[in-house]
Amino acid sequence: MSASPSSPPALASAQNALRFGNFAIGCGVMVVGGSLNDLVGSLQVSVALGGQLISVGAVFMCIGAPLLAALLSGRDRRWLLQMTLAWYATGHLLCALAPDYATLLPLRALTMLGAAVFTPQAAAAIGWMAPPEQRGRAITSVFLGWSLASVLGMPLHSYIGEAFGWRWAFGLVALLAGLGALWVGRALPEGVKPPALSLSRWAEVLTHPVLMAIVLVTALAGAGQFTLFSYVAPYYRQVLGAGALEISLLFMAFGAWGLAGNLLLSRRIDRIGPARAVRLFLAGIAVGQLLWPLGQSVMLMLIVMVPWAFGTFATNSAQQARLGAAAPALAPALLALNTSAIYLGQAIGAASGGVIVDLQGFGALHGVSLGWTLLAIALSIWAERRLRRDPDHV
Repeated sequence: MSASPSSPPALASAQNALRFGNFAIGCGVMVVGGSLNDLVGSLQVSVALGGQLISVGAVFMCIGAPLLAALLSGRDRRWLLQMTLAWYATGHLLCALAPDYATLLPLRALTMLGAAVFTPQAAAAIGWMAPPEQRGRAITSVFLGWSLASVLGMPLHSYIGEAFGWRWAFGLVALLAGLGALWVGRALPEGVKPPALSLSRWAEVLTHPVLMAIVLVTALAGAGQFTLFSYVAPYYRQVLGAGALEISLLFMAFGAWGLAGNLLLSRRIDRIGPARAVRLFLAGIAVGQLLWPLGQSVMLMLIVMVPWAFGTFATNSAQQARLGAAAPALAPALLALNTSAIYLGQAIGAASGGVIVDLQGFGALHGVSLGWTLLAIALSIWAERRLRRDPDHV
């Protein structure tokens, strides 16, 4: 990826706008999970069926990220990212007005194509604008928007869903995405066009065993987290007996620890290296999933969730930086595939979690989540060792 460094003020302005854009994207991705209790009651569907809104949206994001990255690679990123957020805003507004589940499902799927485009292309754009020595920090700083969505958006969705209804939570996402579109249009300069990749370069990425293994780590980690995370709102209510404010508090605490982990990563990643960071944060997630059954009250859950929450967003951010550093010339494709892997993991996790809830209830969710995460750790270590032995092969 041939860099075209921008001036520090221009770079900072672009980072702020793209961070807010990712905040809006993250709020949209999380809005179903946060407002699931009211959504399933309002539309008169089961918890498992309501959770499939996450799976279907994730499948569309998974497939859409690489395909749309290839189709739209020649577009100016200011135009592309602004139009993507406008699509996202319109889609969430239509979802909020959907009369029934059958209408909501396809609207949700099409809306989430915006997320498939925005996150990887925002990372590629800021990486192209930043000097090489600041690229890792620039990419992870933009991804902080997702952490902020967990801190502010997820608990707000939960509270709005419980107090006013899920439609208002979707409406909030529409407003945020609209504001993000305006901000990105003002902050990003014209002419931000990371080089388009030829079909041969895409083939190089897709057939590279180590790079694809790193991408698969993201999918496995996502499956581990969303097997459980997709259903924590009904879990908190039905198992812990938590009310609306307590559920919002639990989401806010989870997001606050996630933000803390991402902030720490952003400051240290260029020093400790992204591969090592992925390994450490995945280990924290595994510990949290192992301890999950001990959270038998709201107070205990606030403690038990800490190691998982601390690593949740930092892992994804470190994976973005890891792929960008492993093969800078292939970064647009790799970041699109990594985003695809995030959503593939969400789809697998939400779908497998729904089956488990239907068959066995909530009790077995954490064990399956832990199994996915341990596979991610093992594969990450393998890829790290391969790159260490042959760094010039990438």
